[in-house]
Amino acid sequence: MEWLRNAGGIAHRDDMLRAGFTIALVREVVRRGRADLIRRVWVATPDAPDELRTAARAGARLTCVSLARRRGWWMPEGVGPELHLHLVPGSGSPRLADDWPGVTHWTKPLGPTGRTLVGGVEDALAHIALCLPHDSALVLWESAARVEGLAADALRGIPWTSRAACGLADEVTGLSDSGLESLVATPLRRLGLRITQQQKIAGRPVDLLVGDRLVIQIDGWQFHSSSAQRSQDIAHDAELRLRGYTVFRFAYAQVVHDWPAVESTIRRAVVARLHLAA
Repeated sequence: MEWLRNAGGIAHRDDMLRAGFTIALVREVVRRGRADLIRRVWVATPDAPDELRTAARAGARLTCVSLARRRGWWMPEGVGPELHLHLVPGSGSPRLADDWPGVTHWTKPLGPTGRTLVGGVEDALAHIALCLPHDSALVLWESAARVEGLAADALRGIPWTSRAACGLADEVTGLSDSGLESLVATPLRRLGLRITQQQKIAGRPVDLLVGDRLVIQIDGWQFHSSSAQRSQDIAHDAELRLRGYTVFRFAYAQVVHDWPAVESTIRRAVVARLHLAA
């Protein structure tokens, strides 16, 4: 059914009826094997995403890092592939196998949910705050703020139900252009350094400005892989140096796999006062 495929491969029966389909037609489609009926209310095509089928069987919604992946938030390394589902306390036992390898979050939703298999952004952030180590959670919160257009002040105004979420709301800036940027900015701020993100200098924004004169650029493959982009980066670095800035450029592998060496380099620059205006 084309309508069902356009709906993501799975839809609530009531939504189909509201769209003009009859109960008889829905039953005929299921009888012919063109769709499956899950828990008597969800109609799914044979190729509907497995994660949505599982959510439907469980009477749950995607949340936490599963929702983050679905919405394209930047994912830190080390986050497992397990499916995370949000269930409302008192909603009954989920229809999941005892050895199901996923994660269930039993919490009261922060806002209205309606009939959907994909949870809310705020609930996902709340679950991420409790499910991941602080720095990984902050990376995802920063990415969510960027991707979803969430203002930092708005996040701080939400009545979060955990200390972890309240703390992340206080820290998030919404300025990080990528998860890599968050992985650098967060530990540098802990060192007491003055960090400015995405400040425009010499016609282009720089990832991080430490103090007045130390520019840190972070090369994620997605945004710096083409020859033309690399040439622009080199030209901009040269212009920054001509204007008196010290420029450090770090690659993905350095930030993610060799952070102590990156931090040591930045510390040495600070000791040499390269971050201060003359």
